[in-house]
Amino acid sequence: MMFLATITIGLKEGMLDPEAKAISHALGNLGFPTDDIKTERVFLIRFDAADHRDAEEKARGMCERLLANPVIHHYEIEVRR
Repeated sequence: MMFLATITIGLKEGMLDPEAKAISHALGNLGFPTDDIKTERVFLIRFDAADHRDAEEKARGMCERLLANPVIHHYEIEVRR
């Protein structure tokens, strides 16, 4: 069965986010001051799995082995058919 995993990866609390800082600065210069900005990446990955549980396990493996660094990142996974 084909599944679609939506994987969102962001930096853990306390980690520096230079991209967010640069965006916040630029928005302020454009007249849009911000209190807080955090950047996250979203991956939409379509793949084959035996069932929903297998799909979740595969998506978790993708995060743990490649997409996220567990020292600095947190991630959320949503899997659907």
